[in-house]
Amino acid sequence: QVQLVESGGGLVQAGGSLRLSCAASGRTFSSYAVAWFRQAPGKEREFVSTRTISGITTYYSDSVKGRFTISRDNAKNTVYLQMNSLKPEDTAVYYCAAASNAVVTSTARERASAYPYWGQGTQVTVSS
Repeated sequence: QVQLVESGGGLVQAGGSLRLSCAASGRTFSSYAVAWFRQAPGKEREFVSTRTISGITTYYSDSVKGRFTISRDNAKNTVYLQMNSLKPEDTAVYYCAAASNAVVTSTARERASAYPYWGQGTQVTVSS
């Protein structure tokens, strides 16, 4: 079992930055890869970013590539999402989710249904 708690959301002006954190508990966390998804009002949950456990490979949606960076601190059981050059269209509830490394390295990595563990979400609002 893995429990996930997001933090770091808030209100920021367009062009600004935020860093989201996903703190994990559970002794098996090191065996899981973590992804970030987001969901805007009236829209489906969409994939944002993930990385393999080793960190050798990272994946980003086209909409955030070059602006967002995913990282992981195993000593703190925490995964981060650094978000720069934020745009109003980045406004959403951001969720972290955990799954096996096999999910992340497959074409299933962008499917929310492939991730069995989820946090409660943190709101990010970007004003224009």
